[in-house]
Amino acid sequence: GLGALADAGVPVHRLSFIPETGIALPETGDAHAALDPMLGHYLAYLEGRGEYVVDGVRRIAALDSGTTVVHCAAGKDRTGVLVALVCAAVGVPREEITADYALSATRIDALFEKWTTASGEPMPPADELDRHRPRAEVMAEFLRLLDERHGGPVGWLQENGLTDDELARLRARLREEGA
Repeated sequence: GLGALADAGVPVHRLSFIPETGIALPETGDAHAALDPMLGHYLAYLEGRGEYVVDGVRRIAALDSGTTVVHCAAGKDRTGVLVALVCAAVGVPREEITADYALSATRIDALFEKWTTASGEPMPPADELDRHRPRAEVMAEFLRLLDERHGGPVGWLQENGLTDDELARLRARLREEGA
């Protein structure tokens, strides 16, 4: 099934950002790889499943009202990319986007505790947990690369099919609800 939300009557849409054949990491350059290996994954979501990324933005724009929940296994990587694109598209300042992304770091220990308790496996060592913690500079670099390669997050979204009308609707909806 689709889970508890669907069971409660909430419309649920599954959009995989990871191709069935696995993720092919794009070339990011040694400096980027040294910053954080997840940066390559974030770019791969866009390259490998760009249509689903845009579909996620499109679905948020299409709703008349109500709350949207975006989630993935840990709520930091695939969720972080989609939420960052939506926020950037509606004009949220970069420093707020990166700070919000980094907040997920506070939940890593609890997530791994939940997963390991369920599986019976031991908790990973602290250095491994640290590798999973989102850092603001990684999202900042992801957004900077979109600026450099596509004229920004909005440029990437439009190159991949988001229309001017959908962008206007997204902005109207989120600015109105966030007011």
